[in-house]
Amino acid sequence: MRWQGGRESENVEDRRGGGGFGGFPGRRGGLGGIPIGRGGLGIGGVVVVLLLGLVFGVDPGVILSGGDPGYEQTRVDPRPAPRSGADDELGRFVSVVLADTEDTWQGLFQGIGRTYQDPTLVLFSGAVDSACGMAQAAVGPFYCPADRKLYIDLSFYRDLRDRFRAPGDFAQAYVIAHEVGHHVQTLLGISQKVREAQRGAGQREANALSVRLELQADCFAGLWANAAQRRGILEPGDVEEALTAASAIGDDRLQRQGRGTVTPDSFTHGSSDQRVRWFRQGLSSGELRACDTFAAERL
Repeated sequence: MRWQGGRESENVEDRRGGGGFGGFPGRRGGLGGIPIGRGGLGIGGVVVVLLLGLVFGVDPGVILSGGDPGYEQTRVDPRPAPRSGADDELGRFVSVVLADTEDTWQGLFQGIGRTYQDPTLVLFSGAVDSACGMAQAAVGPFYCPADRKLYIDLSFYRDLRDRFRAPGDFAQAYVIAHEVGHHVQTLLGISQKVREAQRGAGQREANALSVRLELQADCFAGLWANAAQRRGILEPGDVEEALTAASAIGDDRLQRQGRGTVTPDSFTHGSSDQRVRWFRQGLSSGELRACDTFAAERL
């Protein structure tokens, strides 16, 4: 991916501590642990939620707390981890990717007579306090609709490369683009409608709605990839990197790895094939209307 020299977004909040990079002010966020409700999830359940958090969704801390104000909280070391030159380069990379998504979505929103509002990307180390709750790095990247911010501990990219076998800078860019897709859903009112529908649905129906929401975010990531391709910043193999990442984090693959069995009714993000298919849909079409997963008969 040809990202060096690209415009860096001004909407990056660096909470990694010890000073910022590229002119971004460093700031130490309040650090803590994911709240785990008493009498709630056991260790196995926590592991499942954390794995699902790694497929790029909403803050699992909210799920783990179960809305119970009386919870035990695990503490983490609040001291900032040492910053390496590679970390700073990766920070600049995600800033350039975020800027490119801004350019893409500003154009797409103009096409439908809307004004795009840029999200903020928060970089953190170890744990972070968001408007959706406290989260540790183990949950992976997430978007919080309550404050309209994306959160990522850049160490996740090591997991993406080593644990999920999805290396490459465009695989990393896909992560950002997917979370931006959730922001787009918030701006368009889609996320709110899904949450309302889930409140009156059973678990199976609620899961099915979540799958359609996540697959749409994958399609939106594909829309950005389409625009990036037209701008000439993609290199040979980039699309394959994103497809590998999408496939690696399908619910079926994660369930098979985590417990050896697959339960489709419990899917919340979609299978590997579905995630790849909808990313391709956005990539090939370049049109917002092509990403209507809620009207699709086949996912």
